[in-house]
Amino acid sequence: MRAPARSCREWRSQTARKPSTMKLGGAMVSESRLKNGMRVIVAERHTDPVVSSLLMYKVGSRYESEVEAGVSHFLEHMMFKGTPSFGKGEVDRITTELGGHNNAFTSYDHTGYWFEMASDRWEGVLAIEADRMQNLALDPAEFEAERNVVLEELAMSEDDPWRVLTQKVQTAMFPRHSYRWPVIGYPESLIPMTVDDMRRHYRKYYHPANATLVISGDVKKRAALAAARKYFGEIAPGEENASKPYGSFSEPVGETRIGMTWEDPAKRLCIAWPTTSVCSEDDYTLDIVTTILAQGRLSRLQRRLVLDEGLATSISISNECWVDGGSFWILAECAQDTEPAELERAIHEEVARLATDKVSAAELKRARSILLASEAYDCETVSDLGDELAEYAVDADWRCAFDEGERHAKVNSARIKECVGRLLKPTRRVVGWCLPK
Repeated sequence: MRAPARSCREWRSQTARKPSTMKLGGAMVSESRLKNGMRVIVAERHTDPVVSSLLMYKVGSRYESEVEAGVSHFLEHMMFKGTPSFGKGEVDRITTELGGHNNAFTSYDHTGYWFEMASDRWEGVLAIEADRMQNLALDPAEFEAERNVVLEELAMSEDDPWRVLTQKVQTAMFPRHSYRWPVIGYPESLIPMTVDDMRRHYRKYYHPANATLVISGDVKKRAALAAARKYFGEIAPGEENASKPYGSFSEPVGETRIGMTWEDPAKRLCIAWPTTSVCSEDDYTLDIVTTILAQGRLSRLQRRLVLDEGLATSISISNECWVDGGSFWILAECAQDTEPAELERAIHEEVARLATDKVSAAELKRARSILLASEAYDCETVSDLGDELAEYAVDADWRCAFDEGERHAKVNSARIKECVGRLLKPTRRVVGWCLPK
C-alpha cells in the first residue's frame, strides 16, 4: 500500500516543536498572543527604515455559500469607505500624507489589509485597523456605489477568455466545494446582497480572535507588541471562527472535457487536476514537478513544445494549494498551424513520463535551486516578508516559511513518480479548450 502524504495537521505538529523565535530573510520572527486571542507576529529586520503592517482575517470565499458568493471581496472594498472616526477617503489620504502605501486582497481562505510606512511613522496605521475592525460604517449609499464597482470588475473579467476558461475548469474541478465559485462572486449573488447581509458577515469574522497581525521591518519587538496592545488589546475577542467550508470534496471518476469559443484566432488549452492542501508533502512534490515541466527554457514542456517542435507559443504551469485542497494547472496556447489535439497529446505524454520514468539528478538539482532562489526573493522586501508569514500563519503554520529548501530537497524521483501517478492521472483531469468561433 502507498503511504499517505503527511497532512497539514501533521506538519503543524512538527513545526510546533520548533523554537518560538526563528530567523527568516534576515529577520528575527516571533509570535505572541494578546489577551483577547489576537495573534501578533513580529519580524524584526533593520536593513531598511521601513515597517510593514499586515492584518489578515481567516475568511475568504471558502466560507461563503453560493447565494452570498463574493461577500468577502465586496466587504474588502467597503473597509475603505469609512467609519465615524475615519470618513470616506481618509485612509488613503492619511497614507499618502505619511508617504506610505496601502492595499488589500481577498483569496479563497483569507483577507488581508496591508500598509507600508517609514519606520518613524508606522504606528498610526494600527489606529486605522483597530477602528475599522470595530466600527465600519457600511453606509447604504456607499454600499450601492461600491456594488457597481464590483459588478464592473466582474464584467471586465468576463471579457478575458483565459479567465472565463479557467473559471469553467475550476467549477468542474470542485463540483461540491466552495472553491468552485470565483472569489469575486456572481451577479446573481451580488445584486440581491444587502447591507444587513454584509454586516452579519463582518461581525462574524472581523474580530481579534479571527485575526493575525504581522509587523515586519525596522521595529523592535517590544515596541511592536506595545503598539498592538495599545490599539487592539481592549477590543472584545469575538468567537473564534469555527465555520466549515461549504460543501466537500469528491474524487473524480473520469476525465471531464469543456469547450467554449471566442471571437479571436487563438486556440487556448487549460488542463487541471484537483490536488492537495498547503504544506503537505504532495504540495512540495508538485512544486518540483512544476519547475521540471515549465520553469525556464531548459524545462521539458518549454523545450519540447515551444523551442523544438513549435507546437505552442506559450506554456505555463502553477501549483496552487489552499487549506482544504488545491489544483495543478497547465495553460498553453497553440501555435497558429498546430492542431489542438497534437498539442494536447504532447502535454499528456510529458506528464505521463513523470509517472513512469526516473527524473535525472541534474533535473532535480536545477529544480531545487530555482525554488530556493524563489523563496529568497519572496522575502526581499519587508512587505513580501510580512505577506509570506501572514499567509502561512492563517492557512497553515507560519513556521512553514522557514523550510529553506529542506522539504524540496527530500523530493526524489520515486516520490515524483508516485505523486504524479496518483494525482495527475488522466481519470482525474479536467481539460478545457477555447477555440475560435
